[in-house]
Amino acid sequence: MLVTFSTARYSDIMLFGDVAKQLLQLMGHSGTIPGAILAADVPRALQHLQQGLEGAAAPDNPESPDTEDEAVHVSLKKRALPLIELLQSAIQNQSDVMWK
Repeated sequence: MLVTFSTARYSDIMLFGDVAKQLLQLMGHSGTIPGAILAADVPRALQHLQQGLEGAAAPDNPESPDTEDEAVHVSLKKRALPLIELLQSAIQNQSDVMWK
């Protein structure tokens, strides 16, 4: 499942469902899809997300896999960067954030 996040004046962001739910919960939301955050609540959600990512961040492994078949681990913090930028844009534009 893919979850699409959107706000006014910013490109939509698509995340895998499991990652999106984790990030929504870090933002202080229940993780319900679809959903929305009102413009007035976006700064608090961004703050919760950033604090949660700092607390849950595992160290990145800069080593590349030994073979092409091994999966490359991408940290939750890196996966959250597009969503963080979307939330910052929503704050700047005083826009609601929606996801479906």
